[in-house]
Amino acid sequence: MSSSKPSSNKQSSNKLILITGVSSGFGRALAQEALANGHRVVGTVRNEQARQAFEQLDPANAVGRVLDVTDFDAIDGIVADIEASVGPIDVLVNNAGYGHEGIMEESTLAEMRRQFDVNVFGAVAVTKAVLPYMRARRCGHILNITSMGGFITMPGIAYYCGSKFALEGISEVLGKEVKPFNIHVTAVAPGSFRTDWAGRSMSRTPRSIPDYDALFDPIRRAREEKSGQQLGDPAKAARAMLAIIASETPPAHLLLGSDALGLVRDKLSAMSDEIQAWETLTRSTDG
Repeated sequence: MSSSKPSSNKQSSNKLILITGVSSGFGRALAQEALANGHRVVGTVRNEQARQAFEQLDPANAVGRVLDVTDFDAIDGIVADIEASVGPIDVLVNNAGYGHEGIMEESTLAEMRRQFDVNVFGAVAVTKAVLPYMRARRCGHILNITSMGGFITMPGIAYYCGSKFALEGISEVLGKEVKPFNIHVTAVAPGSFRTDWAGRSMSRTPRSIPDYDALFDPIRRAREEKSGQQLGDPAKAARAMLAIIASETPPAHLLLGSDALGLVRDKLSAMSDEIQAWETLTRSTDG
């Protein structure tokens, strides 16, 4: 029997899942699918109206908390309150994040800091708040939503890819650190899905240097036109994540979508070829 299949006994597998950023996209899809499968979900949102809307999804099992993941001083208190008033957190899903699009030379350092504050520092801060409870119980699972952009790159999303590369690396190291405590860490890397990532959620730096027009303008135009038409189905991504949550031996990395699979395989193949081509020079620095 594969360990990746959810248990058929729904009651025995019920978990309390904390998901950051449940107002839309993967966070909302995962919350809805988890609730439909009998889990309890604590979802973080940015305002009181969104909190009330989230709890209306399932008044018995959906609990909203207002939290901006960049409000680092507030996170420990929110997590402590959840543990005390809702219950022990079995699963943390660091989903809150957004995409920044802009040629690196044109994009400000302030935009980079904001991208890393949300996508990296926010995820790490929430994880650090939850870990002491999971470690004391000697069980837990952390899912960090990264991206195929944490493996492959393309012009115009340097800050975004940088943040996701960082979160992939942090996730992998953390998984090794907490393995002795029976805590699993999975970096989930989606490809292109029908979410708001390339639409209203994306921050776009205005164009200012004509030298980049030929390279980047077609990429930006294609991304805008494709928004909402992507291959990936967020509901199916949510089911895949629930399968990982139910697994006794979840992976350290999980790609979602055939586009992510193909592009990452191509990247790894190209890296292997380049390593082999430069192997002599690489070895020349020994001794």
